[in-house]
Amino acid sequence: MARPHRPMPPLSRRRLLTLGGVGALGATLAACGDNTGRGGTPTPDGGSASGAGRPSIAQWYHQYGEAGTQEAVERYAAEYDAADVTVSWKPGDYDQSTAASLLTDSGPDVFEYGNGPTIDMIRGEQVADLTDLFGDTLDDFTPSLIERMSYDGRIWAVPQVLDMQVLVYRKSLLEEAGVQPPQQIPELLAAAQELTRGDVKGLFLGNDGGAGLLGGPMLWAAGLDYLDGDRVGFQDAGAAEALSTLRTLWTDETLLLGEAKDWFDAEAFISGRAAMQWTGLWTFPAISEALGDDFGAIPWPVLEGGAPSVPVGAYGACVSTRAADVEAAKAFVRWLWIEQTDKQLDFATAYGFHVPSRVSLIPEADVLS
Repeated sequence: MARPHRPMPPLSRRRLLTLGGVGALGATLAACGDNTGRGGTPTPDGGSASGAGRPSIAQWYHQYGEAGTQEAVERYAAEYDAADVTVSWKPGDYDQSTAASLLTDSGPDVFEYGNGPTIDMIRGEQVADLTDLFGDTLDDFTPSLIERMSYDGRIWAVPQVLDMQVLVYRKSLLEEAGVQPPQQIPELLAAAQELTRGDVKGLFLGNDGGAGLLGGPMLWAAGLDYLDGDRVGFQDAGAAEALSTLRTLWTDETLLLGEAKDWFDAEAFISGRAAMQWTGLWTFPAISEALGDDFGAIPWPVLEGGAPSVPVGAYGACVSTRAADVEAAKAFVRWLWIEQTDKQLDFATAYGFHVPSRVSLIPEADVLS
């Protein structure tokens, strides 16, 4: 799909405080196992050492869907000379298993986490303060990402990439049905009904029907937010009307459900089982390769009084305070996510479709044009 080059729009300052609970962790802790990926020989101080006296660092990633990403991060790790870095690729419920592992000695030294560590992790002193790693590069990181990964005046993660979520639609299917890309929520409901034909459903919002994903966009569509100062957006009368849209889509039977892959993968959309899908910018290479120009992308539609929304977020590189060598782990994070701009650009654009978190790298990301 041809995409005209436009300046990057200002990023939303909306923030979701992701609170990681510490209850009911027994089963999850047991599932973490003892294999941290650190390797090496235990040292008297409880750390580990490897050949030539270098520290060993265990680095965890969630399972990315883009082919080549795992090989890339393993290559980055192998190129680091100051320590032996072992990459662990974690399928399944990464957030829960990682949060649980931080309470044990079986967790990672370095790990990524969506939008940075939770408030609980920070207050529980489970993650290291990374503020001093940035130096004079701080102003080069997208400000809203730094804000999201900051708490109490300190920075707790280094943004790896900037991701966006959008509504994609199949141009040919909409044209055949005489449907315009929906700009308003009532138009979305009508389009989903009209596009549901035979084996094709109008919309795919994930296997839970959007219940776990679209709460924020529905609030924003109504002009609300999770938090507005001390006011909780869910208390507003308009929140019930906005969120009931998701139930209407469900009861109208216009949603695709029960897919082998969830909203973050475009397979259902590419296969034609859904005429529209909520997904991430990172799926665009796969969609474009399969469909050519036969797709478009729009923000989440609006209700009266609201505004279109494109949720923005980022995985951030964090350091566990239980790391065998916290300073060595921090040095590796600085090397990879602050100093190695070539690797940051490669990670953002060579495998999926992400926006670099560094402002200076965006003009170099040719795929964005």
